[in-house]
Amino acid sequence: MGEAWTAYLTDRRPYWGERHYADHEALARAGGQSAIRGTRGRGVTVDGPLHPLMALPMRELTSARIEAWAQREGQSRPTVARLAWRLLRAFLAWCGEHPDYRLVTDGNPAKTRRTREALGKAAAKDDALLKEQLPGWFAAVQALRNPAQAAYLQALLLVGARPGELLGLQWQDVNVQWRGLTIRDKVEGERIIPLTPYVHHLLAGLPRRGVYVFAGDGDKPMSKPHKPHATACTVAGIEGLTLHGLRRSFGTLSEWLELPAGVVAQIQGHKPSATAEKHYRVRPLDLLRLHHEKLESWILEQAGVQFDAQAEPGKLRVVL
Repeated sequence: MGEAWTAYLTDRRPYWGERHYADHEALARAGGQSAIRGTRGRGVTVDGPLHPLMALPMRELTSARIEAWAQREGQSRPTVARLAWRLLRAFLAWCGEHPDYRLVTDGNPAKTRRTREALGKAAAKDDALLKEQLPGWFAAVQALRNPAQAAYLQALLLVGARPGELLGLQWQDVNVQWRGLTIRDKVEGERIIPLTPYVHHLLAGLPRRGVYVFAGDGDKPMSKPHKPHATACTVAGIEGLTLHGLRRSFGTLSEWLELPAGVVAQIQGHKPSATAEKHYRVRPLDLLRLHHEKLESWILEQAGVQFDAQAEPGKLRVVL
């Protein structure tokens, strides 16, 4: 399977985004690599969920074998196992259509009811900030020792981006002249959203260390600040709020102002949900800014954060 998997990745790479390709590599990768973060104290990485299958002859990728794999992986890491299963199904479908591999598979052995049941269904997430929680959350986040983490978390709430999208923001993506941010989008490739006044102040106050706005060690962005955010939420008395919950909060809080759903979706990078949105709504950046700045101003007002929008960026004085 490992040889066929490599051929599959080579064949499909021109049609995939970087993130999708990286997922295929990571989920099939062998473990045992030294790492400081993300190992839960082990100090080394673990095998990707698809790695145990890579050494198997293709003829042994039977429904029974995949069901046993799903039972094992579904007990220890169901979320990532469900992603691996979706990639495996697509891979086996490709094999069935490829002239060099179509004879080694009989149908798609990954598409069985037992496999689906073993991996379970993803539970719908509903974590989001309430309007009443905004003062405590902002105060706790602004009190974090790391200013880049504090700026990232506030910006994540105020731009509604996916956590990884915002971490990938580079200085060349910040257009001060036209007040826009270019977000590398997993759906459309990239999208341009407004650079709102408060977010502009946050970014301008960060040091420039490399190409990434939220820089980490070397020429890489910093790691997602899960623990600092959890600490801030504990201080604020908020339970269960994730980084993605901040993105969800952006959309939820926008309903207080009754902003057009299409505007919010375009800023967040959601696909249009209706024919009119797909073909008859082309909102320029200045129109998005009209609504986006209104939402930012309202969130800051509810949080009790006061600042001079006319002040020079990077010299923000926050008053709670």
